[in-house]
Parts: sequence; structure tokens; C-alpha cells
Amino acid sequence: MSAPAAPEATAAALLRRPQIWVVPTVLTGLLALLLSLLYMGGIVNPNGDLRDLPIALVDDDTGGQDLGGRITAAIAADSAGGTVDWRVLTRAQAQDQLDSGKVYGALVIPAGFSEAATALTTSAATRRPTMTVLTNPGKGSLGSSLAGQISTKAAHGASRSLGRQLTQAAGAQASPTAKVLLADPVEVVTQSGHPIGTHSGLGLSAFYYTLLLVLAGFMGGNVISNGVDTALGYADNEIGPWHTRRPTVPISRTQTLLLKMAMTAGITLLSTALVMLACIAILGMDASHVPLLALYSYCAALAVGLGVQAINAAFGGIGQLVSMFVFIVLGLPSSGATVPLHAVPDFYRFLSHFEPMRQLSDGVRAILYFDARGDAGLLRSWIMIGIGVLLALLFGFAMTTYYDRKGLKRLTPQPA
Repeated sequence: MSAPAAPEATAAALLRRPQIWVVPTVLTGLLALLLSLLYMGGIVNPNGDLRDLPIALVDDDTGGQDLGGRITAAIAADSAGGTVDWRVLTRAQAQDQLDSGKVYGALVIPAGFSEAATALTTSAATRRPTMTVLTNPGKGSLGSSLAGQISTKAAHGASRSLGRQLTQAAGAQASPTAKVLLADPVEVVTQSGHPIGTHSGLGLSAFYYTLLLVLAGFMGGNVISNGVDTALGYADNEIGPWHTRRPTVPISRTQTLLLKMAMTAGITLLSTALVMLACIAILGMDASHVPLLALYSYCAALAVGLGVQAINAAFGGIGQLVSMFVFIVLGLPSSGATVPLHAVPDFYRFLSHFEPMRQLSDGVRAILYFDARGDAGLLRSWIMIGIGVLLALLFGFAMTTYYDRKGLKRLTPQPA
């Protein structure tokens, strides 16, 4: 006689077992806490965390009194507690740094500033002196806005200081209307120092495009990994009530990783092509240097995909969680793509030196907004992509070779 079948468990009975709650509860709570701390910690206080934001300071004034030189020296001497890195440059140098994304904006004192300012003390005044605030939207809307606010504040402060000097020079004979004008004599004009296209998401298209590349590599890598394991019989395939289990194919861990990486290299071609099709052809995203962008997109997504395969091969079941932290959780707040790295806590600046999303976003930004200049971050991005691919290959195959030599073969699903 066959043994009687064990009674089926019920949800009500299982819910009364403490051990079934422990792992899901602890992991879910830790994830919620870590995600909250990491994401909100990077954006909650950008003004308080601001350090050494680079802004160009240009003095084109040629007047005999050199008011522009005095204002420039006063602004440069006041770094606002270390929050601003004022870079005193010529107009050509400032434009070059705007065009290469090295500064977030510029404050320009134009030619003829001294003459226009001193003329206000006489009846010969025909125009107010101006100072120009140049923004750099290619550095992101928040970074450009912070630089614009700081430059505007500095310009108005200089205007009030100059106004006190001009009021004293005008003397008591100045009319009440003239005194009001002299109190704040400088007109502050805001312009774009490095315009970008209208279909660039106000400087955010580079971030979202980078995110798409990272997600294409991350999700594609995990889908390929799970698909190969199912096809080789090392994982079951369940879709709703349907269940399949394929015959197990005898294969080493190293050969399995090689198969997954080769498939990743092939399938990434399709995924990045579809990303570009959706973003550029269908949605009309502004993009220059399209062939270079296509090559860069493929290499960037491939580096992420190979990294995912290496991590999954090394860590097994928790590999997807580990790779999610490496490429997504820690990458987003340290990318510098939405909140400038000059306006995040030191922990995120440390992460930005090696976190993949920052390396990739710099290259995308350089291609989309800064004419694919190497000194705009593209050269460094290519180097970091190469290092990332090399590390993925070395780490992945080192771990699988070690497991194979130890005889740690993969187990197939078996009924308990």
C-alpha cells in the first residue's frame, strides 16, 4: 500500500509560523530604509551641501576707473563659505569652459561698464551699466539654476556696493529720482551661455537616456541569465499555472558564463537600437553625433550587462539584488545628472568616482550637449567603460573558474 498523502498546508496555518516571516520582513524593511536614506539623502538639502560649484567670472571692462576689475576682485575674494569656485577667466576662456561643461554658468562684466556707471552721476547718462549672467542648461536644470541664482545674487550685491560709491560721488545735488537709480544702478541680464535644443528635457534628457542604457543592460542581463538557466534545465519555468522543466544540460559554470556573456553582447545590439529608435526617431529627442551615440550606447549597455552576468555568476540567487545596488540603487544618487555632485553630501561624491551611472552619464551629456568633446567627460567615460568591461570579465571568470576547480557544480531543481 502506498503511504497516505500529506495534508495540504493552508495560508492561515503558515501565517502562524514566525520563521516564515523573518527573512521577508527583515529584507523588505532594510531595503525600504536604505532606499529612503540613499535617495532622499542625496537631494534633500542641495544648498546646504553645496561645495565649490565652478562659475566663471569675466571682466571685459576697459574703463579708466576699472570698476569692473574692483567688482571682479571683490566677488572672487568672497567664495561664500566655500560654496562657490569663482574662476576668473577671459571671455573666450569662459565660453570654452561653458562649451565643455566645466562650469555651470558665468558672470560677465561687459566692456564700457565703467563709463556707463560713472555717467549716472551726471546728466549725460543714457543707459544703465549691465552685468550678464550666463547659464549652462547642458549641466542640468538644477545645476544651471543654482549657478544662475548665485551669480545674480553676486551681481546685485556688487550693484548695491557700487551704488553707495556713486551716490557719494553725485553729492547732495542729485535729484530724488537719480538717488533711487544710483542706489541699485546695475541692470542684471540673464542669457543662456551654451544653448541646447528644445527637445532636450531642459538638460535632463542625458540623465534619462543614461538611465535607459543602464536599465537595458541591467534588465537584459538578468532576463538573459534566467532564460539561459531555464533553457539548460537549471531553473524551472512557470507562467501562471503552466510549468515546464527542461532536461539538464551538463555544462561548467565557466562555459555557462561565457554563453550568457556572448548572448548579452548580441542581444544588447537590439536593445540599444530600440532605445535610440524610441528616443530619437519616435519621440524626437535632440541628438547630435548619432553614429557615435549609437556606438557609445551599445558599449555602455554592454558594460552593464556583462557586469550583471559576472555578479550573478559569483553570487548566485542574490546576484540580482547585488547588481541592483551596484548599478541602480547606489548609481542614481551619485550620478550627478539631476543634482550636481557639488551639491550632494561627501558620501555621494565618493561613490561618483567609480559608480557606473556617473561614468556613463558624463559621456552621454558630452555627446548630446557638448559637441562630443573629450574634455567634456567623454574621454573619461570611454576609459571607465573599458575598465568596467575588463573588471566584469576578470571577476566573473575568476569566480566561475574557482567554483569549477572546487567541484561546486550547479544543482538542478528536485522535488523535496
